[in-house]
Amino acid sequence: MSKYNWKFSTIGGVTRVNINSGDDIKHLDELDQKLWTVLSCPVSGLEFDEKSLRYLDTDEDGKIHVNDIIKTSKWLTSVIKNADLLIKSDSEIKLSEFDDKNPEGAKLLASAKQILANLGLQKDSISLNDTEDSVAIFAKTALNGDGIITEQSTDDAGLKDIIAKAVQTVGSKTDRSGLEGVDADLVNAFYDELDKYAQWKQQSETDNGELFPYGEKTARAFELFTSLQPKVADFFMRCKLSAFDEDSQAVLDVSASKIESVSGKDLSSCQDEIAQYPLARLNKEAVLPLDARINPVWQSSISELKAIVFNVEKPGAVELTESDWNSAKAKLDGYANWVSSKAGCAVEALGLECIKGLISADRKKELLDLIDADKALESESTSIDTVNKLLHLYRDFYRILCNYVTFKDFYDPKEKAVFQAGSLYIDERCCDLCVKVPDMGPHNATASLSGMFILYCNCVEKISGASMTIAAVMTDGDISDLREGKHGVFYDRSGNDWDATVFKIIDNPISIRQAFWSPYRKLGRFIEDMINKFAQDKDAKVTGDLQAQVAAPKEEGKPAFDIAKFTGIFAAITLGVGALAKGLSSIVATLQGLTLLQWIGLIIGIILIISGPAMIKAWLVLRKRNISPLLNANGWAINAAVKVNIAFGSTLTKMSKTPVVAVGLDPYADKKPVWKKIVAWFVVVVAVLALLYFNGKLDFLIEKLPWHKDQKADVECVASPAETEAVEETSIEIPADTLIDAE
Repeated sequence: MSKYNWKFSTIGGVTRVNINSGDDIKHLDELDQKLWTVLSCPVSGLEFDEKSLRYLDTDEDGKIHVNDIIKTSKWLTSVIKNADLLIKSDSEIKLSEFDDKNPEGAKLLASAKQILANLGLQKDSISLNDTEDSVAIFAKTALNGDGIITEQSTDDAGLKDIIAKAVQTVGSKTDRSGLEGVDADLVNAFYDELDKYAQWKQQSETDNGELFPYGEKTARAFELFTSLQPKVADFFMRCKLSAFDEDSQAVLDVSASKIESVSGKDLSSCQDEIAQYPLARLNKEAVLPLDARINPVWQSSISELKAIVFNVEKPGAVELTESDWNSAKAKLDGYANWVSSKAGCAVEALGLECIKGLISADRKKELLDLIDADKALESESTSIDTVNKLLHLYRDFYRILCNYVTFKDFYDPKEKAVFQAGSLYIDERCCDLCVKVPDMGPHNATASLSGMFILYCNCVEKISGASMTIAAVMTDGDISDLREGKHGVFYDRSGNDWDATVFKIIDNPISIRQAFWSPYRKLGRFIEDMINKFAQDKDAKVTGDLQAQVAAPKEEGKPAFDIAKFTGIFAAITLGVGALAKGLSSIVATLQGLTLLQWIGLIIGIILIISGPAMIKAWLVLRKRNISPLLNANGWAINAAVKVNIAFGSTLTKMSKTPVVAVGLDPYADKKPVWKKIVAWFVVVVAVLALLYFNGKLDFLIEKLPWHKDQKADVECVASPAETEAVEETSIEIPADTLIDAE
């Protein structure tokens, strides 16, 4: 149980801990992990400084966990005196704020002063801009602790020259100063190459004639033998096959048809094709001519080889057997072995004399000592890098807390959370709750649990052609014109615009207003679909009947009129109309007795019956909207609900607002026909009069009508029900004799 007095407040409908002071940051390790809003978040895909995120990921596993946050808080609050400064998120810190009583703080203070000195700055504070450019910091330093030395690392001209030659031959590494230099591995490699080349070259100096049988021309002879060997071997094999089967000579030798195929061309441009012909004409003796009988493409090479080798081996010879060729070639085996064992090629360009001079000078140890002296400053230079880390976290750590321990930035209308990628403009709205989607798989599985209306959009950046997927949460307005395939424009946090296209929609209520009208829209769509279907069916039926009448043979006569069938149909219609009239009269009789307030209540009741269930359902869903499933799909471990209720949702989606046009008429506005206006007003007037009549509000007018007075007089002449009943009950006695007379 933490002894620290944490303070809490309600943010987004959830009670969360407050992080408002340096003491709060110092005691983060005492905060119960169950009270953290986030348990881990990915390093990538956030609208946050990438270098700061790497510094926060202390174990470099690609995610920022609670332990990473705690370690960072402990380190930050130990190297600066006043932890409250972290709340300000400044990018500059006073040198006096370094805690020099802490060994690491004192080391960072010394490094900060060294950075300022290296940059030639004289001030009492250091900023992130000062530490960000490591090349500028180390540009004027001879040694900087990275184990790489450059020509700038020494004043010795000889060492400068050796470093330059090493960079030229065996490669280089980039020093912190931005210059190219060498480390211990490259220095060792450079001298190894020098030794190997010198030893290899020494063999030629002690040669007794085995390596260079033709003196200085041995290398050229070897080159010619190597290039001609495949062609010579091919020639001797063709001769052998020709001797084996004389009938095959025409096939194996160059044919007249081949020469004829190129004869019409510029033969100087056909050398590649002619080179494919045999080296010489085949002969039974299997001898290779050394004169003009050689394929003209290869003639110069044969002549040069003859002058170097065969005039020595067989003076005056004009032909060679295969044995002669192989014998001369064998004399170059020693040279071939020596060439194949060549070493130190990397430094060959320096020349043998330079290589011998570098070996005899033997300054390798001096170079390695200089590298060791540079490495000795490693901890100091690393501390300079740590100052850059400190300033990154000094500026950004509190912001990450507002997006991690609490979700303060998300619920602050002046800020944006690190997961909010930008704003989507679509359908006269601006949606600010947009999240990048690295992988649609997890979103397909869990995004619907959020209870939010989500537009998944493919976005393409116009200039670079880059693409990405976003999930835009629509939290206000209507959905009537939102559909798959609709286009919008997405603006990222840097202000770059992307073409956005909706490719998937997760349908959930957006607002109570939208829920109120949804039943009527559904009914309207249903009626519209029914009418369209009815029209299509009728059109198809009429078309089919016409086609059938055209195709069918003409009928001789029509069937007689069935009076019985017609009578039955008419009777059924009459009964239906009668039942409908009776029902309507009953409804009218009931409505006649309603007062004005009852009429208003009836209308409101009908509206509530239709729209009430949808509004109640929407209200329940909107109260529980939660962005956690979206973030979980992106790799976040959300520990507490992140609700987007009705009030907060209205701030995340901004509706368009247009001024009321006081003057001027739209000349292109839709004009309604006059008869429609008349019908509309007639219906309204009749409805109002009927409502007033049924409630007795028009009796004073009706009594003044002349025909109403006549009707009233007629009614007065008629006996009342009571009088009629009295008359019926009155008995008249008639004498019996009167009855007899009557008979």
